[in-house]
Amino acid sequence: MEPLSVALVLDDSLDRPDGVQQHVLTLGRWLTSQGHDVHYVAPSTTRTDLPQLHRIGRSVAVRANGNALSTPTFTRDRELRSVLDDLALDVVHVAMPCSPLMAGRLVTRVPATTAVVGTFHIVPAGPAIALGARLMGLAQRRQLRRFDRMLAVSEPAREFGRDAFGFDAHVVPNPVAVDAFVTDAAAHPQDGPVHVLFLGRLVERKGAPHLLRAVATIRREHLTDVPFRVTIAGRGPLLDDLRDFVRDEGLEGVVDFPGFVAEDDKARMLADADVVALPSLGGESFGISVVEALAATHGVVLAGDNAGYRAVLGPLTDHLVPTQDVPAFARLLAERIAGPRRPEAVRRRQLAQARQFDVESVGPQVVDTYRDALATRRGAPQPVARVAASAEAAEGGEAAQGPHLDQDVTPGATAGAHAG
Repeated sequence: MEPLSVALVLDDSLDRPDGVQQHVLTLGRWLTSQGHDVHYVAPSTTRTDLPQLHRIGRSVAVRANGNALSTPTFTRDRELRSVLDDLALDVVHVAMPCSPLMAGRLVTRVPATTAVVGTFHIVPAGPAIALGARLMGLAQRRQLRRFDRMLAVSEPAREFGRDAFGFDAHVVPNPVAVDAFVTDAAAHPQDGPVHVLFLGRLVERKGAPHLLRAVATIRREHLTDVPFRVTIAGRGPLLDDLRDFVRDEGLEGVVDFPGFVAEDDKARMLADADVVALPSLGGESFGISVVEALAATHGVVLAGDNAGYRAVLGPLTDHLVPTQDVPAFARLLAERIAGPRRPEAVRRRQLAQARQFDVESVGPQVVDTYRDALATRRGAPQPVARVAASAEAAEGGEAAQGPHLDQDVTPGATAGAHAG
């Protein structure tokens, strides 16, 4: 089949190592390897290793949904035209939710023959975020009408897209380059104390404080006599507080803080661990870090019991931990520390689960969505994105603008939304 020209659009900087950025970069590299012409569109990005990177607009730093990120300021028409006029794009693929000031304005200016696809990546960390997203969806009704297909990285993300923005999305998980994390067990010998690893941002939501409280409980209550050590790898605003806790609990000889871990070093660090603990409290739509750990470690992965991590672990429910119940978390962690070290049966189960999210499996699903949307956009008799009716419509109030659930829409029906 003919290769496609695709623009991957993100309202945040591509300099960050966060999950949405990893989705964009992993998908982009795979699409390029398959012969497609890939362009990246993002604001305020300084990295120089990405071919065909189009920097448009500027961004400001904000905190939202428990994360530090950046959001674009108003993007000028001249910058938008510089992308669209220079590129003959088949598909524009937007990370969702998107800003009405950059990606939202871009999609309303793409040619009528270009398909627009979105992917929902988040779930709200609380009711205030959910309400804000719903209000943004109402404000963006005209922009959202231009989307031909909508995806979501998990069922929780799909539910968010439906409830806040009215889209009936199709679940296609985050793509992960699984083979890049698989290592030979012989290169990672089992010697010294059992190694427990946390790898992630040092923010409350990711659960590092709860892990250290569980470790302190194990030591204080003598839940295991097996020697172990703990690595808290990453950076974030809680670093000093975590170091103070370790000092106050007398854990200096047990816990170390190596700081930020580069992408190239993650697989080795994960493979060296006997227990990888990722005890996120919630606000997760997926769990790329969990997939990477399942693929890389020759030990056991323990993950916080939240909707996003459940979507990744699937049948591996015995790997979920009640993060906020510190005594229960401590007992489960102590059992893993004292149990068989790097059991091969567990390794096989974890790797098999990780392979479901390999980019070689997920990438073709995304391309199928592109071609389906493009065929509709260019005249094939198929429906475009199905958008769920709003609660107001169900109650007889004003419906959200745009195509509704099970309503077939031809390209002509949305053409009025194209002009800027």
